[in-house]
Amino acid sequence: MTMKNTYLTSHFPLISILLFSTSFALFTETYIVNQLKELGLYEGMREFFSDSGIKLTLLFLAMLFFFMVFSALKLIADTINELSMLFFSKDEEGNELKKIRGGSWIFLVASLTSLAFISYPLGIVLLLCLSCFVYFVYFVYKVNESLSGAGLVGFIFFQVIFWFSFLLAVIYACLKLYNSFMASLPL
Repeated sequence: MTMKNTYLTSHFPLISILLFSTSFALFTETYIVNQLKELGLYEGMREFFSDSGIKLTLLFLAMLFFFMVFSALKLIADTINELSMLFFSKDEEGNELKKIRGGSWIFLVASLTSLAFISYPLGIVLLLCLSCFVYFVYFVYKVNESLSGAGLVGFIFFQVIFWFSFLLAVIYACLKLYNSFMASLPL
């Protein structure tokens, strides 16, 4: 007897977000503590908090930050996926979306693996990017039947152009903020 409940893997995205957030948060907490020690601020903070209190507070704040970022990215990705299906798919019932639920295993396995890369943030980023690429290939493979040739090309271009534009906008905003911060320093 096999279990065919469509909601069996519904909690995997939340677990994946929590695990990726934990991986990034553990690295960030260690990095911030080291920077505070290097700047000589850590000893002053220990007068008000214990070591574990400082580390747990930093870990909580970093986890909260990364959780919000990954949750927002998932919301955007789900919206873009469904928008691209609206524009290019022949499926009007939403049956194709049921087919892709199994892809949450990709992110779950990647997020579990990310815990091994806590000391290597580039490894976590590469693992996240790789899992996104593998999921995208899986997604296209699963919904391929409901796409015409032109629809498949449009679907892929829509996704690539959106994420490329989104990434460029984020990089531009960060550079603009960095430049304005550097220009405001009294040198």
